[in-house]
Formats: sequence, structure tokens, C-alpha cells
Amino acid sequence: MACIFVDIDGTLIGGPSCEGRFALYLLKRGRLGPYQLARAAAFVPRGLIRYGRHVFKKNKAYLAGLGVEAVAGLAGAFVDEVLVPRLRRRLIERLEIHKSSGETIVLLTGAPDFIARPLAERLGADDWCATKCVAREGVYTADPPAEHPFGEAKLEFARDICRQNGWDISECWAYADSAYDLALLEGVGRPVAAYPDRTLARVAMDRGWEVLADAADPGLPSPKRSIGFAQAGDGGHAPAAPTDEAIKG
Repeated sequence: MACIFVDIDGTLIGGPSCEGRFALYLLKRGRLGPYQLARAAAFVPRGLIRYGRHVFKKNKAYLAGLGVEAVAGLAGAFVDEVLVPRLRRRLIERLEIHKSSGETIVLLTGAPDFIARPLAERLGADDWCATKCVAREGVYTADPPAEHPFGEAKLEFARDICRQNGWDISECWAYADSAYDLALLEGVGRPVAAYPDRTLARVAMDRGWEVLADAADPGLPSPKRSIGFAQAGDGGHAPAAPTDEAIKG
């Protein structure tokens, strides 16, 4: 049985990151105060030394002092109100085809688990693997995440999931949008560049990977901007979408 790894930010949902949207959601509802904002600001100069340009991806200090259960409740409402209406229909349709053939859907994302969990439930996904923020006695701290599936680490998480379930990663699919996901896409047998950024779009085209994107997607480099699905050996022409049988196979 194949596993289908699916990224969230930029893949299932376009635009700003889910976490950035959630922080704004909390701020508008008065859940982020001077303490959280000060801790988040203080994290940056310290984190720059360790994380460099990825410091903001590691900065979970905006959660400092917030209760785990309270955040989970707010995140569930946020998913329903903000994320579900923005899900990309074409990708959801693809996932429905995978599910109908009995394949396992796993959200594999750098977004926090309190967002990934309810989103996976709404999608009917089988599991999720997401960023775990540090909490003590039911309250979040300003520490960097305990686990963070991002960049090359995302492939390691995928491998661990496959080992735990007895899956062959060479038979697995991955849908992702960013050049940061390149290691994951290279590591699976069926990579799909879904709504890719420009760097990933070029890599996918060079390697004959499937590209899933809308015709006007600005991430696709010219002259192949009109591509819907790119398959190996397309000879430079915009190919038709794969059949259900091809996806299931």
C-alpha cells in the first residue's frame, strides 16, 4: 500500500503561512498580549546565531504562556473559519482519488500540530506529522520546537513513518510546493510539484516530475506557464491530466 505525503502551506492552501495567519487570528481576538509579543521579539536575535535565515520558522515564542488546551480550541475554530474555505479544490480531488484506492493520506508539514490535527480530521486524512511546540505543565514556552519537519528533516520524518508502517518509500507519493521540500520529493517514488515556487517548478520540469498547478500560476516559469500536469517524456507540450487509473497505479 502506498502512502501519500501532503504538505500544507503553499500546497493544500495558498498565500501566507497557516501559522502566520493563526498568530494574526490570536492577535485580533486579544489572545496575544505584550508578554507574548515581547518573547517573540526577544527570540529573534538569540535565534539568528543558531538558525540564521530560518529563525522565524523556529520562533514559537508567540505562544509563551498560552494554555495548550486553549490554543487547540482556538486552532480548531481557525481551521474551520479560515483554512477549510481556502483549500485547493484540484488537490483535494486528487486526494479523494488516492483515498478511494485505499492509499494512506499523511499530512507532513512544518505547520504546528495544533493546526495539522484538526485540518487532517476535516480532510479525512489518516495521520499527520507536524511541528511540536514545547509545553510544560500544559502551558507553551518560548523554546524552539521539539520537532520540526522542515527542509531535509522532512524526508527523515517520512522515512521514519514508512519504517514504522512497513511501507516502501519508493512506492510513496509526495505533494509539495517549495524548493525547501526538494529532499522529500527526491526521496519518494512519485514526486508531485503542487503549485510550485519558481525554483521547484524548474527542477520538476528538468526531471520530468508531475506538476500540478493552475494555468495562470505565477510560480510556473515561462514558456510552460499553461501546464496543468507535467509528466516525464512530454516532449515540451502541455500534457493532459493523468487518469484515475494512472494515479491509482
